[in-house]
Amino acid sequence: MAQIIFEHVTKKFRKKAVLDDVSFEIEKGEFVFIIGKSGAGKSTLLDLIMKQEEVTSGTITVEGRRVDTMKRSRISAHRRRLGIVSSNVGLLNDRSVYDNIELAMLATGNDDGNLNARIMKLLGLVGLAGKYQSNPLELSGGEQARILLARALSVRPEILIADEPTANLDPDSAWDLMQLLEELNYQGMTIVVASHARELVTILKRRCITLVAGRLVADEKHAIYNMKATDIFEERRILQEAKRNR
Repeated sequence: MAQIIFEHVTKKFRKKAVLDDVSFEIEKGEFVFIIGKSGAGKSTLLDLIMKQEEVTSGTITVEGRRVDTMKRSRISAHRRRLGIVSSNVGLLNDRSVYDNIELAMLATGNDDGNLNARIMKLLGLVGLAGKYQSNPLELSGGEQARILLARALSVRPEILIADEPTANLDPDSAWDLMQLLEELNYQGMTIVVASHARELVTILKRRCITLVAGRLVADEKHAIYNMKATDIFEERRILQEAKRNR
């Protein structure tokens, strides 16, 4: 059963299409990379899933719920069902690692009376149980990325969305984080990752949805990084076609 469905989705900013007539389905338990160069529409696509942005046209369905027509009063509940890893929502540096995760659990209504055990289990899962009292500024970039993952998992999501989770990480830390995401996927969680990390995408050989200038140009399973994602001539062709169709 498809957990995420995009049907002819277009998103425009100031009349410019950032996503243009994009359609795809993601099944429960899939691991999917959204690839493309900066400005291709990767982050916008994730924002639409999270209802951080409004569609211009088309329909989006997530776990059977129409996101494009979702009422404002239901948006918070929708986001609480998603695990979100994004460098745009960083850790609070005036709180400990433990307090960062506790705050996220309380804010999303995930206080079941057993917070301490759950937080320590999450930190153990990402290999950082010994850092629970640390300040985020005392952690390496790779450690901070793993804490962000632990925080995302605190809402017990069925879908995990990660926007460039390995950006600014050294190769070893990036690989460790991807291995954690793979393990979560093996346990049944749906993983959607926006990335331009060519080597990691190629090594993992998962499904790749390729965006070029807002258009979906390839959707392949067990794929390597599609070179269309960085082909300047393909981008130029799509932009010229879009200009003619205005």
